[in-house]
Parts: sequence; structure tokens; C-alpha cells
Amino acid sequence: MSSTPPDAPTGATSSSTVSASSAPADPRALTLDNVERTLDELRPYLMADGGNVEVVEIDGPVVKVRLQGACGSCPSSTMTLKMGIERKLREAIPEVAEVVQVL
Repeated sequence: MSSTPPDAPTGATSSSTVSASSAPADPRALTLDNVERTLDELRPYLMADGGNVEVVEIDGPVVKVRLQGACGSCPSSTMTLKMGIERKLREAIPEVAEVVQVL
């Protein structure tokens, strides 16, 4: 019987931990670390095609990137930039207004 009270608080603690783990669904702040973390999710796809992306600068709500390798000279690079990279960054970090390519 004395083991029941310690089990109850432990169960309550684990349920509050579960609800706290739901919090990461919140949008990320516009920081270099968060931009890099989001781009890391896309890099395997870019690398599979012989390319990559580098963050050059964050200028207010504008993220400036450099497409590298095959992505830099690919005719579909504008589509990759706008429909892939920019879309993913804007979903993860709502503060991002635009992603532009610098050479």
C-alpha cells in the first residue's frame, strides 16, 4: 500500500513531461542556428543531386543563401530555392519573409 502514493506523483510527472514534449511544434525564432537546423533537414536531398546550400547572411526577415555544387548551375535552381528551401524555412520559421540567392 505504501508504494501507491509514490507511483501517483511519478505518473503525474510523466504525464506533464508528455505534454511538455508537445511544445516543439511551436514555430522557431529566426536565428542562424534555427535556419541551419531547418536546412539540415533538406541537405540530404540536395547532396543526393550533387549540391548543397550555405547561409551567407540573415538580413532582417530575408535569408541570403548560396547554392553550391550542382545546385549552383542547375536550371531548376530557382524552383529548388523558392519551392523547396524558402517554403521549408517559412514553415519552420514564420518570421522568414524571403530567401534570396547570392552568388
